[in-house]
Amino acid sequence: MDLNRAKNRSPEDLASIWDDYHLGRGHIGLTMKAKLYRLLEQRGSDCRYFVIPLWRGSGYTTMFAQVQLPYMLFTGLEDYKARGTQASPYFTASFYTEFAESKDLVLIRGDIVFTSKLTDEEAKWLLEITQSFYLNDVRYKLVECFNKEASDFEFNKNSITN
Repeated sequence: MDLNRAKNRSPEDLASIWDDYHLGRGHIGLTMKAKLYRLLEQRGSDCRYFVIPLWRGSGYTTMFAQVQLPYMLFTGLEDYKARGTQASPYFTASFYTEFAESKDLVLIRGDIVFTSKLTDEEAKWLLEITQSFYLNDVRYKLVECFNKEASDFEFNKNSITN
């Protein structure tokens, strides 16, 4: 994005341009308020990992999220268990803060690395639900438990839908 041309646009225009630019297979464009990004940044530095069950047909597959802002990486939990840090991400998200101060806007670009592993809709849902676990105080308690008291962590499908 041309930052000089963009600085004269409203936050709403920038969000619309960003979303439109990322339409198409394998790319997602989202935005968030700077205050929420700062909370995500603080919580992500304290609790880097989380698991998200992703509904697939007749059951769930568990995705592993790693938060290292300005990036989030998502891979299958089974791949992560088998390969650790060498596991290839299925999906990555990058957060751009160039407009955080001037327009209270953080741009988010999602890139699906393996389109055979995730659809655009699944990737967008994963990013949004992961953010909700880090930004919602009640849900964040699960993230903290997963990172700090793993033996006490228990996840069920009601955790996602409530």
